Amino acid sequence: MSAPPLVLVQGPEAVLADRAVEQVIADVRVTSPELEVVTLRAEGYEEGALTVQASPSLFGEDKLIVVRDLHQAPDALQVDLLAYLADPEDSVTLVVTHASGNRGKKVLDTLKKAKALVLEAPAIKSDRDKADFVTNEFRRSRRKATSEAVQALVEAVGRDVRELASACQQLVDDTTGTIDADVVERYHGGRVEATGFKVADAAVAGQTGEALRLLRHAVNVGVDPVPIVAVLAQQLRQLAKVGGAGRGRSADLARDLGMAPWQVDKARRALRGWTGPGLGRSIQAVAAADFEVKGGGRDPVYAVEKAILTITREFGRDQRR
Repeated sequence: MSAPPLVLVQGPEAVLADRAVEQVIADVRVTSPELEVVTLRAEGYEEGALTVQASPSLFGEDKLIVVRDLHQAPDALQVDLLAYLADPEDSVTLVVTHASGNRGKKVLDTLKKAKALVLEAPAIKSDRDKADFVTNEFRRSRRKATSEAVQALVEAVGRDVRELASACQQLVDDTTGTIDADVVERYHGGRVEATGFKVADAAVAGQTGEALRLLRHAVNVGVDPVPIVAVLAQQLRQLAKVGGAGRGRSADLARDLGMAPWQVDKARRALRGWTGPGLGRSIQAVAAADFEVKGGGRDPVYAVEKAILTITREFGRDQRR
């Protein structure tokens, strides 16, 4: 076989873990085209199932067994894995996935002691992580994308990494040439997240009329106020973080703050019209709106409008005095 007989895929990012498993299967199939692949999951595992599946095939085909979610494994699965690792089958490749936590630690330690190939699936949480992920997705497909396109895609689809991967693939499949912000806008500009960012961008720039117009349009097409308030809060928090971080290279600040470099640059531009007290009052207004849109008030749309009016009023307030 072209892959080691023992493989551990560890880390919480499901998209990366799935890809790692798929790659191992593909590698083994290079030399074992008739490979039989069996998946066992921690949830609902029945005692002895691994032993049965790992037994030699009647026709001598190689077999690859994927054991999913060791971090949720019942005792029976852990016992069976330890028994297998004490006497592994020559014709079997065992792949075990483990997201996080201490459950299954003895199995993890045994796999590592047995020199299992360890593949990492680290979490993709911050916007910087997501921007790096999108950049790498296009690079894997040998497509060029502008930094503005990466920014627009993270803003439009960045809440779910699997959906972000799918959006990248769609752009690769359906377009040609360099992927720029206009292309992303054409495919994903109408999404809830993208709409929220447009409202927030106008609000933090002090554009009262435009922010309210975008909000009303969003409401008219069925966008819930909750994600719009969430984006407003995120934008203001980023302004506060960058404003309090002092000077320095965008890349360095981005790394320290868990942001993408373009977000630092964007915040710095927006901060020219802001003061610390003004940001504080705006953040409080958005917190109040968040309470109201989640059931604490009678009119969610009015709550968002009120927050937007506070934000745009605070923009440039000290400069107007």
